[in-house]
Amino acid sequence: MVSFVSTPIGNLKDISFRALEILRGADLIFCEDTRHSLKLLNAYEIKKPLFACHKFNEREAAERIIAAAKEGKKVAVISDAGMPVISDPGNVVCKALKDAGVDYTVIPGANAALSALILSAFPADKFAFIGFLPDKAGERKRLLEKYKNLDLTLIFHVAPQDVDPHIWSIYEVFGERRACAVREITKLHEEAVTFNLSEGLKGEKRGEYVLIVEGASGENPLNDLTVKEHLLHYMSGGTDKKDAIKQVARDRGVPKSEIYKIALDLN
Repeated sequence: MVSFVSTPIGNLKDISFRALEILRGADLIFCEDTRHSLKLLNAYEIKKPLFACHKFNEREAAERIIAAAKEGKKVAVISDAGMPVISDPGNVVCKALKDAGVDYTVIPGANAALSALILSAFPADKFAFIGFLPDKAGERKRLLEKYKNLDLTLIFHVAPQDVDPHIWSIYEVFGERRACAVREITKLHEEAVTFNLSEGLKGEKRGEYVLIVEGASGENPLNDLTVKEHLLHYMSGGTDKKDAIKQVARDRGVPKSEIYKIALDLN
């Protein structure tokens, strides 16, 4: 049997009795980073053979996992933190197991996205988990356009160095909305900071973030402004006139040419 085991996202005490039972009973453990996983296993005095399963070798790891399972060995699959597969390696392994007819199960546990959603206090009855956004700005904006009009809370994973540019991309596509940046979940310095997208997140960016953004609420409040005020709102935030024209046209659902005429006398 192959078991996908959720591990703590910060506090090492956040692991279930069943997860420890599975890890202690495993013949092999496949993990994202052997050095990182050793900290958890050493904390609970678990000594098992560790093998890497990350985005660069996942197909090869899947073949080894299938072979071991067919030999009757118990295999555990973990990631550095939280649930394997969710924004972590493991999906390729799942598909390979399904295709090979090898049974597998899930040992549930800690999840950063859901924990952050609760800490944000944003609506949790309807939400969508987007995960990490593309590195390239153009690809990022095209992806965000797909979610712009959804009336549900959106959840993103963001690396510290990407926080500012990604918040700006979300603002450019979505317009003004509330957001909440959550970090250090379950740790001593856990925090959830609520802010407006136009303001960005203040302060030094440290650690991995979960960014919660409120869903579309119907009419964009910026549309209550005059077109000139609407344009100046974006331009005062650093958007050049050309991009501001595009954004206002999108917000209002009108041709760019209509906005361009009004923007001619703006600097």
